[in-house]
Amino acid sequence: MTVPPPAPATRRFGRRAAGALPALVPLLFVGALFLAPLAALAKRAFDDADAVSLAEAWRRTEALDLLGVTVGMAAASAVLAVLVAAPIVWLVSTVDLPGMLAVRVLVTLPFVLPTVVVGVAFRALGTGLLDGFGLDSGLGAILLAHVFLNVAVVVRVVSAVWQQVDPQAVVAARTLGASPWRAFLDVVAPRLVPAVAAAAALVFLFCSTSFGVIVILGDGRVRTLETEIYQQGVGYFRIPEAVSLSFLQILLVVCALLLARLLGRSAPATSDRGGRRQRPRGWVWFAVFAVSAWTVLWLVVPIGSLVVRSLRPGGQWSTAGYRVLFDDASSVSIADSLRYSVSSAFAAMVIAVAVGLIAATVMTRRRDAVAKVGAALAILPLGVSAVTLGFGYVVLTTYLPREVGTSSLLIPAVQALIAIPVVIGMVVPALAEVPQRRRDAAAVLGAGPARVFWTVDLPMIGRSLGAAAGFAFVMAMGEFGATTFLAQAHTTTLPVLIGSLMGRPGADNLAAAMAASVLLVAVSAAVVFFVELAAPRGAQAAVGGRR
Repeated sequence: MTVPPPAPATRRFGRRAAGALPALVPLLFVGALFLAPLAALAKRAFDDADAVSLAEAWRRTEALDLLGVTVGMAAASAVLAVLVAAPIVWLVSTVDLPGMLAVRVLVTLPFVLPTVVVGVAFRALGTGLLDGFGLDSGLGAILLAHVFLNVAVVVRVVSAVWQQVDPQAVVAARTLGASPWRAFLDVVAPRLVPAVAAAAALVFLFCSTSFGVIVILGDGRVRTLETEIYQQGVGYFRIPEAVSLSFLQILLVVCALLLARLLGRSAPATSDRGGRRQRPRGWVWFAVFAVSAWTVLWLVVPIGSLVVRSLRPGGQWSTAGYRVLFDDASSVSIADSLRYSVSSAFAAMVIAVAVGLIAATVMTRRRDAVAKVGAALAILPLGVSAVTLGFGYVVLTTYLPREVGTSSLLIPAVQALIAIPVVIGMVVPALAEVPQRRRDAAAVLGAGPARVFWTVDLPMIGRSLGAAAGFAFVMAMGEFGATTFLAQAHTTTLPVLIGSLMGRPGADNLAAAMAASVLLVAVSAAVVFFVELAAPRGAQAAVGGRR
């Protein structure tokens, strides 16, 4: 008996179903690793015998006061970051010098450094070069560290817009008699204002979820929503109170994320020709030297203080801290932590690139509901703090077999979840630049969708994909917030160990923490140099991440 061929409608449905399968990969991955811990938090809070109303839990934890401190600190950090970054934006956007690659690396490096390392660096700066100014800890030290961390956000977001401003509009203004300053105010500034606002909103977002910096520099005196979630959940194991603060934190972060997206979309149209960087002439050289000194002051001095302090942990020159790094006989298992950090970050990078590439391809190829849901879920981790996520995993593992909670694969999976939004942010623009006619030509010659992607898309996005992989690796290696909750004896990453060492008394522990921090700075700098070298010319790395 001959089986009749499927009807055309059935074939079309089958093709649509098969085409929707890739969209399920990011949806399932993010759903399992992102939504599940949040659901576990909510379930545990409502099932807890001591559960109280949300309002009562907020009253007990002084949530509104914590919210005020968090918002005020994040807003002040955003304003200071914009002010500090403004001269550097001008340098990166308009000046052409042989060493601009080094400048880009220098600007980007602080943003990808582990926050615990930044905290250690500013502790070293406050007790060294700035000793006597009261900046070794407290709110002042935290604000300085936040500015150091987030200058790259402002520089990259604003300079990307500045470089696309039509130079002919500036020339026309000058022809009509406008001075250089007036031409800037009338032509360039209106186009930069939305970008500045969007960058400030992003800085606010990142600072409102700051954890490592406040743990190191707050000395327990500065309490924010993020640190109090950790204290209530881990320190006191008051689940309902911790969950209530997590809900408040989620609301704050989502509002900041939506504001950043809204402001980013309100930028006026720019020219595809863009502006050209020029060699400085005359008085511009003075401005270049002044801004270079300003850049060194904010971005080099803290790292330099960390290096010096690592060699003078007790006031005398010594390499004891570095010897501990690779001393297997030491009670401080830094070598084991380093090995695990590298292997975990590499595994996280592979996962993040694979899932992020699928999500980015879906976002640029499909417009149906499944694709949109999968793509939205892939970037949702930006909207929840790492501490809330980590705390959710602690609760979730109580419902799962013990082998899951102690698995060495759990931390790489969580690190990948945090890096996926960055991979998507860097790959989507690259895929959008692939000419559709090349794909159509390959399809006409008989290539299937997978072959078209392998032979057409992948070679053209290779540099962007390599840069995304580098960012994913360094972000995974430096993740501190969620990993703090999940680390066990055999899965302690280097940032978590540094935070632990900073809380222990003794000069040896301080020396080891400083030396390990310098090691992470060196690794991060090498990866950022690779990213800047590999990224397509003129491309700006996506700004995203977790503190």
